[in-house]
Amino acid sequence: MHLQTDYSAFVLQILRSQPNTIDQSLLRHCIGLSSSYLVTDTTTASSQTAGLQTWYLGFSRLVDVVVALHLLGSLELETVNAASKACSECWTVAGSWKGLETGREHVREVAGKLKRLLDENGRTYRGERVYAP
Repeated sequence: MHLQTDYSAFVLQILRSQPNTIDQSLLRHCIGLSSSYLVTDTTTASSQTAGLQTWYLGFSRLVDVVVALHLLGSLELETVNAASKACSECWTVAGSWKGLETGREHVREVAGKLKRLLDENGRTYRGERVYAP
């Protein structure tokens, strides 16, 4: 039996299960799984390209939620830190596993969304230091 993971489907399932507000603790948990899903989606999908796509869609959607929370003024520093750490972990995984180098382009795109949320100095969020590797 061939099991396949799909980060995008997982993310949609979690987001749809949320009531009118987003549980940032759950959001952080989902974001924290991104590097694991990068590995499993690309190794269990019908092709590595298909796996990269499902992983990227999931990760990008989560970061879009982070951006939306920022725009609403309710984004927690801990969530920004979780997203920053996930980008770092995914960057490392994408550079360490054969064939995942193109995943770094996706990480760069997602990290760019996060970087736009930071204070002018690029190191803090609302005056508080943000995780940096």
